[in-house]
Parts: sequence; C-alpha cells; structure tokens
Amino acid sequence: MGLKKKLRVIQYGLGPIGIETARLVLKKSNMKLVGAVDISKDIAGKDLGEVLGTGKKLGVKVSDNAKGLFKKTKADVVLHTAGSRIPKIYDQLVEIVGGGLNIVSSSEELLFPLKGSSKLAKKIDALAKSKKVTVLGTGVNPGFVMDALPLFLTAVCQDVKQIHVERVVDAGTRRYPLQKKVGASMTPKEFRDKISRKELGHVGLIESLFIVAGKLGMNLDEVIETIDPVITKKAVKTKFFSLKPGDVAGIKHIAKGIRGGKTVLSLDLRMYIGAEDPHDAIRIVGTPDINLRIEGGVAGDKATAAVLVNSIDAVVNAKPGLTAITDIPAAYYTR
Repeated sequence: MGLKKKLRVIQYGLGPIGIETARLVLKKSNMKLVGAVDISKDIAGKDLGEVLGTGKKLGVKVSDNAKGLFKKTKADVVLHTAGSRIPKIYDQLVEIVGGGLNIVSSSEELLFPLKGSSKLAKKIDALAKSKKVTVLGTGVNPGFVMDALPLFLTAVCQDVKQIHVERVVDAGTRRYPLQKKVGASMTPKEFRDKISRKELGHVGLIESLFIVAGKLGMNLDEVIETIDPVITKKAVKTKFFSLKPGDVAGIKHIAKGIRGGKTVLSLDLRMYIGAEDPHDAIRIVGTPDINLRIEGGVAGDKATAAVLVNSIDAVVNAKPGLTAITDIPAAYYTR
C-alpha cells in the first residue's frame, strides 16, 4: 500500500487560537502547513516559524494577500480563526471557497446559522457546493461541550425528557481576547451597553441550544436567553486586568428551551475571572438518566485548537456545502 499524501493546510488568522492550531498542525504526521494569512503589519512577510516561535524557519511566509496566496499555493483546507460572526467574515469565507478550498472555522455562528445570518449562510452553502468544497464551523463551545457531547451521550438512552448542561470557566486562566470578550474590568453599565450592541459576550450558546433541540426533535414552544454580568466582591488580578470590588469579572449566560411550560433544555455558561470549582456538567433526564461531570472543565484554548485540527480529515472527505458537526463523523485524535 502506498503512502497516503499529507493534507496541505493554510492557516488563516494568527491570533492566539490561530497560532495554537498552526503549531498543532506541525505535530501531525498526516498534515503539512503550506501557507498562512494575517493582515497584521507586524506579522505579514515574516516566516511562519518565527511567528509560531518554533525556533526555526519553515519556509512559509505569512501573507496579507489571501486571494494571491490561494492562486499560487495548492492546498486541501484552510483553518480559519479570524472571527465569530458570519457578516464580519463573510467576504473571507467567499474568498476561501472561491479558491476551491475546504474550510474548518472557529466561527461560532457557522455552527448553526440563525435568522440574522441565514441568507449569507445559504450563499456560502451554494458557493461551496458549486466549488465542491465543504465548510464547517466548530470548536469547544460551541462545537463540543454544550452540544456535540450531550448529543453523543443520548446514544445510550431509550428516552430523553430533559437535558441540562452547565459550564463554569475561570476566565482568569484564559487568553486576553476571551477575558476582554466577557467584560473583565468593565462597570456593569458598560457591560450592559456593549451587550445590547452585540459588541461583547459569548457567541454560540443559542446556536448550541437549537442544534441540540433540532436533532432531538424537542419542538420547543419558547426560547429564553439571559445575559448578566458577574460582579467581583474582591480585588482580583490577572496577567491582563486588575479588578476592584464592583467591577465586572465576567459573564453569566443562560439559554433555556421551554416546552409545555417546563424547561426541557438548558445551557448555563458562567465564564468569569476567579470562578471557583471550574467544571463541565451534563445531566440527562431519560431512560437511563445520565450524569457526567468533567472536573476542571475542558481547557478551552488548547481544546479548541485540537477540535479544529482533528476535524480536518472529516471535512476534506465530507459532502460539499456548509455542513454541521452533527452531519459529519465525530472528530477524534490523530497523530
């Protein structure tokens, strides 16, 4: 049997998650980094090895011209880690798909495009089908802990009446963009103002709720979403922020699915600096009941990179179009 060709990967976006995914690709025996894209003037033109801190040159220069890179570089897939919301990354996705490349993206909205982004998602789907490539949005949350994992656990259930998922994260251990995204050091008023303008907060909780409810045929009567600040009662300091009592430490984001006046599906996310007892917990009320608790929780940054990279093989071999985590084989570790 001949040797299997390595999958050629382009990294699009070299923020903290992009750097982590690119470093992980370098460790994979069946993958090869052949290109990188970032618009930052501090990064463009540099050897990717220098940006990743590998201690050696990789012979791959970071480009700020994605379209030009796609024309001259043969690749199988683009790892896209350059934004959450579809309207902001739409042109990037069109450019990638237009270049005939599959996409694995960390965009939370791509997981399950809702009404505000559905028209753009349909255009991406149509273009991807015409170019015979696949587009996937995935990650840890959404993409695993609060949707894919509870759905997987229902495989051993004869009946499912309710699902409740709780995720508690100490944001103080996470990267700067995440601490900023949950409102660390803001006043409560600043937090609420930015939430109202969708300039702040976690993206993807409602998407997770709808994908779980849809797959299980829960037929919800109502969906309730609440987003509140978590206020610190003591001075707290991280590598990036110093908080005083009364400041926002993070976010409490809850989504509930109601049917027949009862909460049959709830996703409770608490992500704030100084959170005690970080964990992920899934409770399924059914036949049989299932209770799963992951002490410490699934470490977001490294796990996000792993999910993205470990999904590449399934995406490259999937049917063309905009797909979902529930429509392709589950990702698993590859060497």
